[in-house]
Amino acid sequence: MDLLIKQARLNDGEALQDIAIENGKIVKIAPTIDETANEVIEADGRVLIPGLVESHIHLDKALIADREPNKSGTLKEAIQVTAKLKPTFTEEDVYNRAKQALEMIIRRGATTVRTHSEFDPAQGFTGFKMILKLKEEYKDMIDMQVVAFPQEGIFKAPGTEKMMYEAMDMGADVVGGIPYNDAPANEHIDLIFEIAKKYNKDIDLHQDFADEADETSIEYLCEKTIKEGYEGRVSVGHLTALHAMKKDELDRVIGKMAQAKINVMPLPATDLHLGARNDEYNVRRAVTPIRKLRDAGVNICLATNNIRNAFTPYGNGDLIQIAMLAVPVGHLGGADDLPTVLPMITENPAKALGLTDYGIAEGKKADLVLLDTKVKANAIIDIPERVYVIKNGCVTVKVDTKVTINR
Repeated sequence: MDLLIKQARLNDGEALQDIAIENGKIVKIAPTIDETANEVIEADGRVLIPGLVESHIHLDKALIADREPNKSGTLKEAIQVTAKLKPTFTEEDVYNRAKQALEMIIRRGATTVRTHSEFDPAQGFTGFKMILKLKEEYKDMIDMQVVAFPQEGIFKAPGTEKMMYEAMDMGADVVGGIPYNDAPANEHIDLIFEIAKKYNKDIDLHQDFADEADETSIEYLCEKTIKEGYEGRVSVGHLTALHAMKKDELDRVIGKMAQAKINVMPLPATDLHLGARNDEYNVRRAVTPIRKLRDAGVNICLATNNIRNAFTPYGNGDLIQIAMLAVPVGHLGGADDLPTVLPMITENPAKALGLTDYGIAEGKKADLVLLDTKVKANAIIDIPERVYVIKNGCVTVKVDTKVTINR
């Protein structure tokens, strides 16, 4: 065997297991495997999980918070500040920052990432080209899906429609969009579907990112998804406007989302920071209703969104910290709720991203993370160290967990 993991905990209340890996695949799982291996990892009862899946992040605009701060903390100023900075980005600048952010998430257990990469007539494809370059350079450490993302809108920024097609021809994996920052929103959605169908690609939209629910397009998106036969192939990030809907309207919308099999990426670090900035009392959380969506059968995937920029001036790329943040924000700390959180950064986003060979089972790709905790139920609340990160059966990250306290 190439790699043998000894006595790992896959589930609480079950016997510890050995996991044998060869040619990048899990070939055997059993209570004891006596065969030899080139490398042996003694898990000693620690929890082994599939690789974390970062389903929504912007690597190309990470780590720029110190260049021009978003003083109001609003979404409007975040967009304005970033639009002002983007024309100053050079290829070297984007490459170095995105590389640093990419290594941050790899170090913390991500083995797959979907990153939105933007372009527009003002900045051209400066950053987009560098993200494609990093995708190739880091392919042995992380699988990357690149979303063609028109942050400034399409109709609002003449020339962007042509660039959308060019981005797909250059190698984008997913068609992105931002209906709330374009006009009219429904025509924006129609164009995104037109492009996606031409290239047979999935869709991932920044959807209804607002404090109020008076100008949403989520229902139209659901209807369009069903009409085009795209059920399960459409994902949306933010979707914060749902928190402001009255119960009857919300129930109707969520029912349509479940029917269309829309994947939802709540982004609590960003949405909490930017949301409800004009509330003077009884300040709202302004995060999409995670529990109600989950309970209706909607696929929920927690994600980072941004690291240290005008949209999110903090963060270190740790998805488990994002999940821990979502626990109190989404009222997910109950005995029945907490077990549903770990899948929101593993199995659920793997489903949204179409990863068919994901998971801990014989025959699956060996993308794994060994956590420094021995209770799977505590995998989120412990915020445990990632002791080993394994990609395609190869160890990419190894951490010494020994702690010495001098007194």
